[in-house]
Amino acid sequence: MTSEELKANVEKALDEIRPFLESDGGNISLIAIEDDKTVKVQLEGACVGCSVNQMTLKSGVEMTIKKYAPQIEEVLNVG
Repeated sequence: MTSEELKANVEKALDEIRPFLESDGGNISLIAIEDDKTVKVQLEGACVGCSVNQMTLKSGVEMTIKKYAPQIEEVLNVG
């Protein structure tokens, strides 16, 4: 998978997650993909101060991204 295909797949995953975040007043943006293994995102809006945002990041965002791009090892919030 090329870097462009990888980015497109990660964006598809974020598009799948986004409606759930938006329903709670939040959002998410792709910041970077490093070494085709680590995805850096920024949680936005209500997600920034949410007490369960780490759980959302790991169980929701990371799991969905790995479904679209299995080579991704880690998703980090850089916000």
